[in-house]
Amino acid sequence: MGRVKKTNDKRDRIMNAAIASFAQHGYHQATIADVAREAGVAAGTIYLYFKNKDDLLVSIFEEKVQGFIQEFHRRLSQEENAEVKLRKLVHLHLVEMQNHPDLAAVFQLELRQSRHFMSAYPKTDLKVYFDLIGDIIEEGQQQGLFRKDLFLSAVKKAFFGALDETVTSWLLAGKNYDLSQMADPVADLFIRGFRD
Repeated sequence: MGRVKKTNDKRDRIMNAAIASFAQHGYHQATIADVAREAGVAAGTIYLYFKNKDDLLVSIFEEKVQGFIQEFHRRLSQEENAEVKLRKLVHLHLVEMQNHPDLAAVFQLELRQSRHFMSAYPKTDLKVYFDLIGDIIEEGQQQGLFRKDLFLSAVKKAFFGALDETVTSWLLAGKNYDLSQMADPVADLFIRGFRD
């Protein structure tokens, strides 16, 4: 499943500095020295917490995604209707990315350039996010809101892919519009298709 989050202020500072550096310079152009400078630590200090730059990138992904998913679970547990949950999930995802544009740039643009990340991708905690999507859809089926004939594996990927592409398009357009305004149209597209 991924590593257990280690609570350490310096480690968190390094991760946040890496997010800023990777977003500003690009993953391949950013150096450990850039990250260290941004974090206000010696370059060697980074190696006390991370094996290398690839490990740092994968750690950012795993730990930030874990945090998002925990928060999404908490917020969605307040709802009972699967349609409302799905709509809220889309909104939470897009608002998180809009509120953390450097992290969005790292997730959407920089991670895909790391061969190490792409080879580790199936082992990451992203599966937990896909499971969250699947659980909501299955809940909607049990509530009689969503069709029973949905091919769940494909639907989860399509749903995530739509969110992913919505954020990527926003980044590539220069973040010049309110990403959260896309939540209802994206949610409607799927909810209408899922309805019984």
